[in-house]
Amino acid sequence: MFTSPFVLTLSLLLSLPLLLFFFFPTIYPHKDLPLSRREELDDLALFRRVSATRSPSHALPAAASSRSFPAKFARLGARNSRPKIAFLFLTNSDLSFSPLWEKFFSGHSRFYNIYIHADPSSKFAPPDGVFRNRLIPSKKTERASPTLIAAARRLLADAILDDPANFYFALVSQHCVPLHSFRYMYNALFGNSISAFNAYINPGKYKSYIEILSEEPNLYERYTARGEHVMLPEVPFEQFRVGSQFFMLAKRHASLVIEDRKLWRKFRLPCLNKECCYPEEHYFPTLLSMSDPKGCSHYTLTRVNWTGSFDGHPHLYQPEEISPELVHELRQSESNYSYFFARKFSPECLEPLMKIADNVIFKD
Repeated sequence: MFTSPFVLTLSLLLSLPLLLFFFFPTIYPHKDLPLSRREELDDLALFRRVSATRSPSHALPAAASSRSFPAKFARLGARNSRPKIAFLFLTNSDLSFSPLWEKFFSGHSRFYNIYIHADPSSKFAPPDGVFRNRLIPSKKTERASPTLIAAARRLLADAILDDPANFYFALVSQHCVPLHSFRYMYNALFGNSISAFNAYINPGKYKSYIEILSEEPNLYERYTARGEHVMLPEVPFEQFRVGSQFFMLAKRHASLVIEDRKLWRKFRLPCLNKECCYPEEHYFPTLLSMSDPKGCSHYTLTRVNWTGSFDGHPHLYQPEEISPELVHELRQSESNYSYFFARKFSPECLEPLMKIADNVIFKD
């Protein structure tokens, strides 16, 4: 029979993580954490709903051969649905290029889903057409902060819960535009209509397309942005990685992101050195590099022009720069695939892009 002091001690030990969660901002020497406790609890409830849909056999430590879909999907029969691509729009302004995306998605409704995380503190006019009623519950976001990581995780979670057929998850912004037709992109990822069903049979053979870099300038400054030893022991400097914020994750890796708690506790911390702190460019490459490096391509499918960048922003294309030649140039890649998307375009680029959409962008 347990004694009362033993029971009391055990109860205190079990409640310690919860106590730390609520009082951490007080005992941690930095300023207030970027995400409120309410936001954290909301997200945690959402992520637990995702975990509840997955059987234990679907958990992924690093095994590339793990099955991706919940047991209930097996009863539906893979032949009833081809794998889909979930497009995750992360925005803090209107989707200026929605007419171009409408053309991109036209005729392919069985092969994609759309989810939008729009900063509720910004002016956002929900677009019509394929974007209607596609907003998910959203929180405030801020550049160069873990709020962008949290927003991407919410998008992944909502997409996983919404449709078991979602196999790839493409994160894009309001400044992104497609460089190819939907058919070109889908066939490049899955092959023809028959081979596409292999995604259900052997999901581990499909890589995630995310940039993972280990030898970038200012890498150590980025690593120590929260303090010299703050990332230890979970993230040694030798395992810290950086990369593009925009990715296309396979479902097993999207689920891994949702299930992560250990690295998130580090990357959610505020930065002391703001000039070198871009958590949205650090968290995903580090997590996936540490968990399943062979299951990732280590390159992104979204083209960005950093020539003449200013204050951490890439080149912003203007209407006079839009041409068929630019589209062909932006597609060129040193990887196994042509680039599928590109950024960053000013809203005024919509008109010239629409003029060349049918005969250039979506011709393939």
